[in-house]
Amino acid sequence: MLDTSHEKYMREALKEAQKAFDADEVPVGTVVVCNNTIIARAHNLTERLNDVTAHAEMQAITAAANHLGGKYLNECTLYVTLEPCVMCAGALFWSQVKTVVYGAADEKRGYKKTETNLLHPKTTVISGVLQHDCAELLKEFFRKKR
Repeated sequence: MLDTSHEKYMREALKEAQKAFDADEVPVGTVVVCNNTIIARAHNLTERLNDVTAHAEMQAITAAANHLGGKYLNECTLYVTLEPCVMCAGALFWSQVKTVVYGAADEKRGYKKTETNLLHPKTTVISGVLQHDCAELLKEFFRKKR
């Protein structure tokens, strides 16, 4: 049975994804949780910042590290609405995040397309949390673009 706290925090990540959607950014949102408290929130800012590295996860890792006063997130859980890409998985590796929880799989650009596991060996991954809601927001965004 799915932990209801996972759904609770994924709903918060979805709120961030909606902010991205409203700003005409690819609607990916994330929150970082430590000791049952959200310590960072972020969404994609690649268009606004004109920066291909300004993914939601990258923004959240930086904000969480600043909040904690250290670069390691080994006691934190990152919730993200879309499976991280290779770049974000690498950053999650270096931050040593304890757990990654994501909603929708990314068949085209997700880190799982690679042959190797890009996350830290101690990182736990939970996928498919509110998968339908996460995927629908992305589908709606791209339908509007076409």
